[in-house]
Amino acid sequence: MTGTSTNGERQLYIGFRASIITVFIAAVLFVGLILVYLSFDRISSITRTAASTFIEKVAQLGADRIDTQFKSVRDSLDILGGLPAVQSAEIDDNPRLYALMASTLRNNPQLFSLYVGYEDGSFLEMDFIKRAKPGFRASLNVDEDAVFRLVVISRTGKATAAAVTQYLSENLIQVAEVPGPTSYDPRRRPWYIDAFKDEKTLLTGPYIFFATAEPGYTFHTQLREGRRGVVAGDLLLNRLEQLLAEQRLGQSGLTFLFNDAGHIVAHPEMGRLMDAMPERSNELPRLDAINLAGLSPAIQAWRKGGHAQQIFADQAGRTYVVAFHPIGIAGSANIHLTVVAPLDEFFSTIMSERRALFAIALGFVLATLPLVFWVGSLMARSLRALAKQTDEIQRFQVAERPRLRSIVKEIDELGRSVFTMRTVVRNFSSFIPKQIVRHLIESGTSLGLGGTRREITVLFTDVADFTAKTEKADPSQVMIFTSRYFATLSEAIMNHHGTIDKFIGDAVMALWNAPTDDPDHTIHACEAVLACLRKNDELNESFRSEGWPPYETRFGLHVGDAVVGNVGSSERMNYTALGATINLAARLEGLNKNYGTRVLASAAVRAGAEHRFVFRSIDRISPKGFAEAVAIHELRCAREGDVTAELAFCRRWDEVYASIEHDDPASALAVISAFRSEYPGDSVARYYAEHVRGALHSGRPGGTGTGLRKRAR
Repeated sequence: MTGTSTNGERQLYIGFRASIITVFIAAVLFVGLILVYLSFDRISSITRTAASTFIEKVAQLGADRIDTQFKSVRDSLDILGGLPAVQSAEIDDNPRLYALMASTLRNNPQLFSLYVGYEDGSFLEMDFIKRAKPGFRASLNVDEDAVFRLVVISRTGKATAAAVTQYLSENLIQVAEVPGPTSYDPRRRPWYIDAFKDEKTLLTGPYIFFATAEPGYTFHTQLREGRRGVVAGDLLLNRLEQLLAEQRLGQSGLTFLFNDAGHIVAHPEMGRLMDAMPERSNELPRLDAINLAGLSPAIQAWRKGGHAQQIFADQAGRTYVVAFHPIGIAGSANIHLTVVAPLDEFFSTIMSERRALFAIALGFVLATLPLVFWVGSLMARSLRALAKQTDEIQRFQVAERPRLRSIVKEIDELGRSVFTMRTVVRNFSSFIPKQIVRHLIESGTSLGLGGTRREITVLFTDVADFTAKTEKADPSQVMIFTSRYFATLSEAIMNHHGTIDKFIGDAVMALWNAPTDDPDHTIHACEAVLACLRKNDELNESFRSEGWPPYETRFGLHVGDAVVGNVGSSERMNYTALGATINLAARLEGLNKNYGTRVLASAAVRAGAEHRFVFRSIDRISPKGFAEAVAIHELRCAREGDVTAELAFCRRWDEVYASIEHDDPASALAVISAFRSEYPGDSVARYYAEHVRGALHSGRPGGTGTGLRKRAR
């Protein structure tokens, strides 16, 4: 883009979007080519290092997760062994103890049973029989509601209670009870003997549990206080199958547990391996059941002090990587986690990524071009949005907008400045008429003292009996309700091109045709007054419902020449209008009280707006400063819709008003009385009826109008 500078020389301008796109493309090309170069030089070494560490981390993670389950069982046994009832062997008829044992079984899905054995042969066992195999449960011949089996053998004290087996429901309600077992002695069981043989040994097994037909261990620990005994629990390993399946790497990877005896303790397909075992075999499958050549030599090499990560090949020459990790809390049982994965599957993603990296890098450069173009356009759009907002402020379109934000610091700060400027202008316009602020912004001129003479329409409003309504009220409430009142009137006035000049107590002064030109200022002023009446009535309904007295507003409207401009000092000035036109509008507002009207307008207003609005004559007054009498009128409504009744009312009133002007008091009173019989609520007719009666009583001759107009206005 080219342009001409102030000295006449042609200059080249580069758009912001074009410059941003150029910089971005250069940066992306540089970074992309560097990445392509480094990928071929470093990818092989990176993948080799990643492979050795990754499989180790997977093994460690799996071991930690399994160890967590073992710790959960150990912690449950420690809690059970710490109970006073268990330490003192109070196991007979102890519902609270039974409830705790049942809760422990529910919260540990890997537990089948919990039991406590004592040195005197006492024994307590609770089994979660719903976790047993169907055949075992059927052999018990108990109701299907039975969930727990409770065995109690109490030999504490002098009297020895008979051994009993109870079957309990989910809520520990007894479903059945049978005697026995009579010959069971916990002191002869391996878990009891192992617990005292070596305190560091926490596990006995593994073996196949008769009740569940599944492999498991017995977790045991000595009672630390109270009676001498052992707390134990049967730990089912089948719950580890899903966890081991989740730890698998690739499609052919495998994760399993084995012990030093060469038995598979847990496997993702443990059921299949168990089915392949000989019938009536109570042993666990051995490692050769996995049928993976090279695995056993790899285990042997690790046991002899080799690395925890080994590499071996199967019969077909496929290379595998394997990692071993011991289970911490089960270390005394020599249980180890094994993670096996074929190298080709393990590295398949990495290898494909390496081959595709060059294409991806080049594709990244090409694909980034639209992104760069979009980012440049986005930043340019932000600047254009800021320029648009500043233009709106110049046109005084200061409606509240969200602040424009950007990740680019300079654009964000510029957005904050524009937002602040908009807020300042909007707040500034709350104290100065918006038309004046708009005129200053659009014209670019500064405020100065002085004015011009021009025709304007002036409105004065006032609230009837405002002091009496509010003098005893809470001042803060007065301010709140009066502010709502001012806001309602101001909105109606400004919506019809009016300028709020000032608020004077409970009064409002407004102008039309200043400071900006408005050829239809008188029409707009009349529209604003009728809108104010409607809004005022609606607001009063709300005031009444809130327990606040209504604000009945009176309006005075006049059009004429006035001096309009800034008055005051250079430090503090006010935009306003001065002259007789202003005084007459204020006077008309006050006269509403005499006639009981709400809107009084001068003859000049009626002359300029009668084709759009309905007026009726009220009186002729002689205000100070005016050489001739001024006719005043009541603004009734707009000439829109069905105004037949209103026009008939005004025609009928014109006949009455002519009689008041020209007939003798007696005739005028008769005409007024006839009108009041038709329109009994008319306040203007009531006003004239009272004054005509006064003229009759005083005996003034001539037309009533002449006599009445002699009164000071």
